[in-house]
Formats: sequence, structure tokens, C-alpha cells
Amino acid sequence: MNFLDRLKNEILIADGAMGTLLYSYGTGSCFEQLNLSHAEQIQQIHEAYIEAGADIIQTNTYAANYLKLQRYGLEDSVKEINTAAVKNARKAVKGSTFVAGTIGGVRGIKPNMVAIDEIKRSFREQLYCLLLEGVDILLFETFYDLEELEHVLTIARKETTLPIIAQVSLHEIGILQNQTPLTEAFNKLEALGADVVGINCRLGPHHMLMTLEDVLIPKKAYLSAYPNASMPAYTDGKFHYKGDSEYFRQSAKAFRGQGVRLLGGCCGTTPEHIRAFSKELKGLPPILEKKIKHRKQIQISTFDNPRREHPPLEEIVKERASIIVELDPPRSLNTHKFFEGAKALKNAGIDAITLADNSLATPRICNSALGYRVKKEINIRPLVHITCRDRNIIGLQSHLMGLHTLGLHDVLAVTGDPARVGDFPGASSVYDLSSFELIQMIKQLNDGLSISGKELAQKAAFSVGAAFNPNVRSLEKAVQRLEKKISFGADYFISQPVFSEEKLTEVYQSVKHLKTPIYIGLMPLTSSKNAEFLHNEVPGIKISDKIRNQMASFHDNPIQAAREGVAITKSLIDAAADLFNGIYFITPFMRYELTVELSTYAQEVSAKILRRKQSAEITIG
Repeated sequence: MNFLDRLKNEILIADGAMGTLLYSYGTGSCFEQLNLSHAEQIQQIHEAYIEAGADIIQTNTYAANYLKLQRYGLEDSVKEINTAAVKNARKAVKGSTFVAGTIGGVRGIKPNMVAIDEIKRSFREQLYCLLLEGVDILLFETFYDLEELEHVLTIARKETTLPIIAQVSLHEIGILQNQTPLTEAFNKLEALGADVVGINCRLGPHHMLMTLEDVLIPKKAYLSAYPNASMPAYTDGKFHYKGDSEYFRQSAKAFRGQGVRLLGGCCGTTPEHIRAFSKELKGLPPILEKKIKHRKQIQISTFDNPRREHPPLEEIVKERASIIVELDPPRSLNTHKFFEGAKALKNAGIDAITLADNSLATPRICNSALGYRVKKEINIRPLVHITCRDRNIIGLQSHLMGLHTLGLHDVLAVTGDPARVGDFPGASSVYDLSSFELIQMIKQLNDGLSISGKELAQKAAFSVGAAFNPNVRSLEKAVQRLEKKISFGADYFISQPVFSEEKLTEVYQSVKHLKTPIYIGLMPLTSSKNAEFLHNEVPGIKISDKIRNQMASFHDNPIQAAREGVAITKSLIDAAADLFNGIYFITPFMRYELTVELSTYAQEVSAKILRRKQSAEITIG
């Protein structure tokens, strides 16, 4: 009797984790390569699951595709590894045990990390390898991204009539990370040809059963569930699970009660967990009807929603000339000069102070703490930079939720300089997200959703700035990055400092088609050494020979050198104010008196330009 015929009248038991057992044996390399180097060990694990009562075993091929194998330099061994995996499973099979060819999802919580076309090419290669070796079933598991699973399922159904099991993984109970309800996702997968739809990984029995309470029994397909053993613990550098098989035995009938026809295990499960399922359910008929429990949906609250005290910067700079100034948080605990500078800039009439996030990977006072204080004590808008370097996804969301709670709604999403350039070169750079994905994450918070799709009960109100580096070989490619950031949700841009009128004109011509406003960066030089350091050692900054020579002529006179730096910047203001509504000044070495002077001058220039335009309009009228 074939697999689907048996599912009509039976509850079938699948195997449990392969990687968990290999990990527990001390194997820490590519598990799929062990199909070749440790074939006997793989066969023994398959045999242990069959002996425990598994009706289905899956090949050790979860990550045996081009995209994942290339991490180990094994991308050219896709066919060899998948072929060996099927043969290992076949050698272990006894009687009527089915062999499922397993293919795992590629995308995780960052769906844009891998292009769908790359996934499709990689999937086809692995799929053909498994089909050529004659697997009985196809098992697609641990797909967090529904779009990815829909694509691969469509391909597979065109290539084979074999039974297909399609399983998604959830961060939150009942919904996928793109907010698709699980029942809706199952309906889509069933319509695309999946014979079994289900969930695996991430959730243990408790939360998986809670999720299934809301799920109707499919009309054509069957339900599957592969829970994790527990939440993982991390001790002495190793992950491990509680591994209580008795707990699994107690949950077995509850899975049957939710209409599950195929029950196996995922991370942390062993043959003992599968034995517990088998002993409890073998011989029992499946449930054909069930009542679903409609879970109360979280409502997005409008109570105490954040209210912006000022219009967003992107609206201001579209309407009039706008000036923002970067004032770096101090590297020491002495904040006197910082707050002195913030007050002076407030009196100069700027629109916001921007606060970098440990610029050049150098630890400074937390910019959100300083941002809160300058807002409350000085009544000036803080623009808080957020880098991808220092926080993982958990930390980034927590940080953003904290900014929301503090009422700090203006943020700049940047990648961040790598840790090795800073004071602690041995520190780790996290980079869980790219700046594009960080922008998208912030915008999702504005919809009241976490990056995992969980409802947050309130919408954030962030205005999201993004970085723009015009000092590159190909300005065309830099503008393409701007357009991509706009597609991810950027509201406006702040540029790296520009040091020539020619570059200002070139940038304007390249971006004038964009509706998203740009604050053009300007930075007063303080000395010849400062100019040479910025030009030669700081990424994203280029200074012309002409300006470096001008600064070099005052290398013995620091006061005059600083005046020359201000004069150069003023000439750039004259050009920039005609082209851009937004100007972004970067304060060097906490010398805020320089950016105060420049801010005042920029406002005077902008006022003259406005009067000139108004006069021209009157004349034309």
C-alpha cells in the first residue's frame, strides 16, 4: 500500500532529528557530507528510528543544496552527497518503511537575503538528484518564507507525481512571518499540489498544539506536525535539549485530536521521542472532524500612540531649507561640552542634532540616552543613528522599541563601520541585517509588527533616514542603491561629506529625478592632517587635491587652518544651497563653534536664495 493510501486510514509516524544526534556525537562540520565519510553512522541512525516505530525516514539532505553546501566549499558535490544520502536510507529500510527525500528552506527571518531565482536554480539541482535515486516521497521542511515554499512546490509538482509533504515554520503561534494565517498558508499549499501540509521546527509540542487549535482539517491534503523536543539550552559551548520522551508520549493523543495524520520530530528529538509517539498512536484511527478554537486577535491600540511633536524631517526639507548637524556622543563620561554644543546649535536654529552610533566602531555614550536628554532638557530634535554592526536582530528590535517608548522617532539606518577598525579590533561585527533590511524592519514596526510578524499592539511612528555615499567610482551604482533603499522604505537620505562644487553638481544631476529628499553632507576641515586622514583612511570620503593643498598651506598655523576650513565649507554652502534644500553638517572633534557659524551662514544664504526666487516669481507674474 502506498503512502497516501495508508494516510487515509492511519496515523503514520515519521522519524526525528538527524542533525541533533550527529551534533551530540561531537560532529560539528557539514552534516550532509557525512553521507559520504560516515555512511555507516548515518545508516545506524536511520535504523534506530525505524526500530523505534517510524513509518517514514527522511534522507540526510536538509542542507544538501548548492547554496548551503558552498559554505563548506562543497557546492560541486550536490549530486554525490544526495545520491549517497538516498542509498544510506535505502540500506536501512525494512519492510514497508518509506524514504522521504528532504529539502530544507533557504530563507530564514531575512527573506531578501537570497534571490528567489537563485533558490529555484539550487532547488532544481537537488530535486533532480533525489528523484533520480527513487525516493518514495518529497519532504519540504523548515520554510519560514511562504513565497519560497510556493515557488519550490510549484516546480516540484510539475516534475513529479510523488507525494509531497510541505511544512512551514513559525516564529509566532498561528501566523507566518509575513502575517499570513497558518490556515490560509495551508490552503495555498494544498492548491499548489501538496499532499500533506504541516509545521515543523521552532515550536515544541505545547505551542505547536496551540497553533493547530485554529487550523481546520484540510479538504484534500493531510496534516503533519514535527515539533521540537524543547527550547534549546546552551551550556559549555554546546546546545542541548531536555529530551523528555514521556512528555512527547503525553502530547501524542492531543496531536491526534487536532487532526494530525503524520507525526514526527524535529530539533532535539531522538528515537526515544519517536518510540513514545509510536506506542501511543499505532493502531488508532485518525480524527476526521474537529472544532477549531478561534483565538482572540490582538488589536492595535490607538491609546497612547506616539504623537510627533514636529513634522518629520522629510516633510520639512521638502517645504523649506533645512539644516541638521551631527554632534558625536563623547568617548568619555564627561558630557559638559556635548550639552554645551547642543545648546549652541539649538540657539543657531537648526532642525535636528544627529547622534552617531559608535562611529568608526569606537565606543561612545549611548546615543539614545543622549538623544532623550537633549530632547527633554534642550528641546531640540534628536536624530538617532542605528547601526547593524553592534546588535543582533533581537537587540535591534528591542532598541527600536525602546526608542519608540522614549518618544525618539527620527532614526538613521546604517550598516556601521566593521568592528576591526575601532578600539576593540577583536570584537565581533554582528550584521544580522543589512541596512536595507533594517529600514524594512523599522517600517514594519510602524505597521505594529515585529520582524517575526508578531503584533506589537501599537504602531511605531519612525521617520527613517538612510545613508548615501556619493564619493564612489560609480555614482550611477550609488544612486541605484538609493532607489533600492527607497523601495525598502527610506524616507530621506543623509550623504557623506562632499568637498568640491563639481561633486555637488554631479550629485544633483544624478539624483534630481528622485522625489525622496537628500541632506547633502558638508564637513569643515580643521587642519592639513585632518584633511589627509579623512582622504586617505576614512571610507566614503574623498577630498580634492586643490582643497588638500589649500589646507597644507596653513600646516604651521592651526587657527588659520581652521578658518580656511570654514571658508572652504562656506563656498560649498553657496553652491549646495542652490541645489539642495537639506544641508547636513558634521562637527569635527566637538568643535561645535564651527558648525554653529556654518549653520548661521547657511540660513543666511538660504534666505537670500528664497528672496531671489520670490522676486523672480513676482517679476514673472
